[in-house]
Amino acid sequence: MLNSSGRGTCLDNEPPKRDFLYPAVAPGQVYDADEQCRFQYGATSRQCKYGEVCRELWCLSKSNRCVTNSIPAAEGTLCQTGNIEKGWCYQGDCVPFGTWPQSIDGGWGPWSLWGECSRTCGGGVSSSLRHCDSPAPSGGGKYCLGERKRYRSCNTDPCPLGARDFREKQCADFDNMPFRGKYYNWKPYTGGGVKPCALNCLAEGYNFYTERAPAVIDGTQCNADSLDICINGECKHVGCDNILGSDAREDRCRVCGGDGSTCDAIEGFFNDSLPRGGYMEVVQIPRGSVHIEVREVAMSKNYIALKSEGDDYYINGAWTIDWPRKFDVAGTAFHYKRPTDEPESLEALGPTSENLIVMVLLQEQNLGIRYKFNVPITRTGSGDNEVGFTWTHQPWSECSATCAGGLQRQEVVCKRLDDNSIVQNNYCDPDSKPPENQRSCNTEPCPPEWFIGDWLECSKTCDGGMRTRAVLCIRKIGPSEEETLDYSGCLTHRPIEKEPCNNQSCPPQWVALDWSECTPKCGPGFKHRIVLCKSSDLSKTFPAAQCPEESKPPVRIRCSLGRCPPPRWVTGDWGQCSAQCGLGQQMRTVQCLSYTGQASGDCPETVRPPSMQQCESKCDSTPISSTEGEFPMEKGPAVSIHPYLPFLPAHACSLSQINKIVLINK
Repeated sequence: MLNSSGRGTCLDNEPPKRDFLYPAVAPGQVYDADEQCRFQYGATSRQCKYGEVCRELWCLSKSNRCVTNSIPAAEGTLCQTGNIEKGWCYQGDCVPFGTWPQSIDGGWGPWSLWGECSRTCGGGVSSSLRHCDSPAPSGGGKYCLGERKRYRSCNTDPCPLGARDFREKQCADFDNMPFRGKYYNWKPYTGGGVKPCALNCLAEGYNFYTERAPAVIDGTQCNADSLDICINGECKHVGCDNILGSDAREDRCRVCGGDGSTCDAIEGFFNDSLPRGGYMEVVQIPRGSVHIEVREVAMSKNYIALKSEGDDYYINGAWTIDWPRKFDVAGTAFHYKRPTDEPESLEALGPTSENLIVMVLLQEQNLGIRYKFNVPITRTGSGDNEVGFTWTHQPWSECSATCAGGLQRQEVVCKRLDDNSIVQNNYCDPDSKPPENQRSCNTEPCPPEWFIGDWLECSKTCDGGMRTRAVLCIRKIGPSEEETLDYSGCLTHRPIEKEPCNNQSCPPQWVALDWSECTPKCGPGFKHRIVLCKSSDLSKTFPAAQCPEESKPPVRIRCSLGRCPPPRWVTGDWGQCSAQCGLGQQMRTVQCLSYTGQASGDCPETVRPPSMQQCESKCDSTPISSTEGEFPMEKGPAVSIHPYLPFLPAHACSLSQINKIVLINK
């Protein structure tokens, strides 16, 4: 979870509060289910009476099928169930119309039992969980405040001598896993530039390291010279008593809770030289020494070296210079540093498990080496026999907290038998060390107090905004547990939660009006709108030059309302038949027109309608009397004269029509 990995701190801040004009009517009351369907699936869509509308809105598609986007209907949409005749949708449920469930704030459930310890020795951690389910928040209620997961130290006894380093074991677990197709032996890498709680491992015998895991196992030390441990990838403080969050500290002799009386400080300065160079002894460091520091007073070509009493060199021996790094020597870590712009140094926390000798490899005049360390005080009893030592429980410590539950501890220390003085632990047998005792104390809740969060960003950058911060009345009721109280629970004056900010006037700004409809009605086109330079309160309009041209919104955008219909053949009405009697022809116009009515040449000829067709006019069989327009009759043979008929081919005339044209001889 984010809150247990150190990545959720951003959630502690409330979002900025802005003054919004929220609608007074639920959206489902403004747009019913049918209208919501039309928004999604087109003008012909409507609601399908299928399923629970408050959980999924089903709509009729263009293909007359019921479909859904798997989203609920809008809040306030009318609904009906077996128990509710008239209801409306509220947060995914159908509730009686005009009502809504009462909000219930969440409450923490009980803590779970402590889990398994992450380590068997050397200081691990175990965790306990609780959930916001007593009750769970509902109806818009608040989630619980406080820690969801808590930790405590466990198995704090030192690991046996010779036990494998915990971080080293985690790296070695990757030895049997291929890395980029090859197998390597991995060793811990804790150099510069890496996160202390990430598992970075060095490929043994190769000049590279890599991050094998984003976080080490809980309880792994952040670094070799600190008791602080990693939890969820974050480094957490541990006191010298190996208790998570403890304030117990070591004295100058590295005795936890001691008074510094069990060791003596040794300091010195060495500046001897050899005429031809070579190794020279600087100082001997006795077994059990702590806070060792050896440093050159000025940069030189000389090198600090370290060896055992048996002349086995650990650092810079045999005229060979080692790279600056950490060296695990005599039960402690020596840090050899050789910066490019500072004198070199050698440091260790100790205690050392053997006598050591600091040397210097001289290659030029020795300008001086300073050293200091603390050595344990050696006391002997009567006669020549050394005094014995034993483990002893110290008196109960002060409570680690004044309220809300703390711990008291009985630390186990090593003491001399003759004068009962505390000495370093290495004088006592580690196998016989008893466990430390601890007990709870000051378990009553702390007095209520105000929790004041940081100011959030101003709601406006100009023209006067408001900024807010979280102000809560809280009471600590456990080491990692708090509860939120009503404001009346805190007796002191309540700090302000809101104040004005950024009261300076805003510069003019661009204001864009609504887009016009897309023109033309089909095919690619454009939408247009008006963009004005207005004051920040929109009450005044300024010339466009007073607003920044580079931030002006566009006034035209491309649009399309779908493909235009293709050109089509358009026909006119048929004309009169060319024959007044019998068969003839009649004509009409045929044009290829676009959807705008303009002539086009893109219509397919295969479907072109005919522009001419045969026609037939009905003939009248009654002779036409001759009055006006008659020819004058002369004496002679009588001839019957009919009106003129246009010439037609013989096959176009019927026999009855031919018989009408006759000569009558008297």
